[in-house]
Order: sequence, then structure tokens, then C-alpha cells
Amino acid sequence: MLNPAETQSREADTELLRAVIDGDATAYRGLVEKYQNRVYSMVYGMLRNREDARDVTQEAFVKAYQNLGSFRLESSFYTWLYRIAMNLAIDFIRKAGRRKSTSFDEGVAARDVDGTISELHHTQSPSKALERKQLYQRIMDAMEKLPEDQRQVVLLRELEGLSYKEISDVMDIPEGTVMSRLFYARKKLQHLLAADRFE
Repeated sequence: MLNPAETQSREADTELLRAVIDGDATAYRGLVEKYQNRVYSMVYGMLRNREDARDVTQEAFVKAYQNLGSFRLESSFYTWLYRIAMNLAIDFIRKAGRRKSTSFDEGVAARDVDGTISELHHTQSPSKALERKQLYQRIMDAMEKLPEDQRQVVLLRELEGLSYKEISDVMDIPEGTVMSRLFYARKKLQHLLAADRFE
């Protein structure tokens, strides 16, 4: 059952999608602006490279636009778009053979859900910011050691805040599988982070 905010959001998406399907290509910009930061954050979590994440994010929106004819308006555009982006990120990783890692991306970690820089980021002392940066780096390094399917559920649950049902829809797996992967991923992450502390 969707809460009122989710219902309103989905109705707004459907309105924009109807406009695009009716020939108003500029209406698609509203969907891009609404979801680009969230899709980018998820893709960056998979690829760990800002340029690659931007390219894959852009490709996801292009692919979604090109395939709008196959999209069912009663479904969630957000979930459908995330599935496209996730699949493109996985394809990119497989083609590259390995993920490239760059320096810590302050912009991703310090953004609120709506994509704006969080107030906390502006008020933190330099030492706290450094601690946060180091912790984030440790977590992301540990994430790289997770199997791909476990890393996906952690990113979608912890970074994006998706429900088990939404993750199930995005990944096209049963909710029970989502819960199981998340359980083992969290367990493995705790083990990796504890081991990292004593190295």
C-alpha cells in the first residue's frame, strides 16, 4: 500500500509520462530532474567512478525514453528506471572486467535524499568530515568485496532506502531472496569492517 506522498509522486510521474507519450518530449525533463541524483548515487555506488557513473546514468534515461512504449503506466516509473540503470551498471562492470575506484566523492555522500547538499555537511568540523570520509571509504572498500548480487541489495536498501518490495521489483527476485541477500551482505560487511579495524 502506497502512502499519500508516494501516491502523489506516482501520479505526477504518470502525468509527465502521458505528456511524453502524447508527443511533448520536453515533459521528460521533469522526470530526469526528479530522479537523476538518486539514479546517479546508486550507479556511483556500483561503479565507484564519477565519469562512468554520469555516462551510465545518462544512458539509463536515454534507454528509458526510447522504451517508453513498453512501459505500463500503472507501474512505478521509478522502479522501472532503477532496473534499467542497475542492469546497465552491471553490464558496464562486466565489460570493464573490473570496477575502477576514484577518490572519495564528497558530493554523493553528503547529499540529502532530494539531491541537495545536506546541512550537516556545511556545519561539520574538518576532523569530523575526515572521519566520515574515512569511514565511507572503508565501507565502500568492504562493499567491493561483496558478491555483486549482495552489493546491489545493500545499495538499493541502505543508499536509496527502497522497500523490500521495490528492491524485489527492481531486481526481479522474490522479497524473501532480497531479505536473505541483505542479511548475508550485512553479516559479511560487519565481518569485513571488523577485520579491517585490526589490520
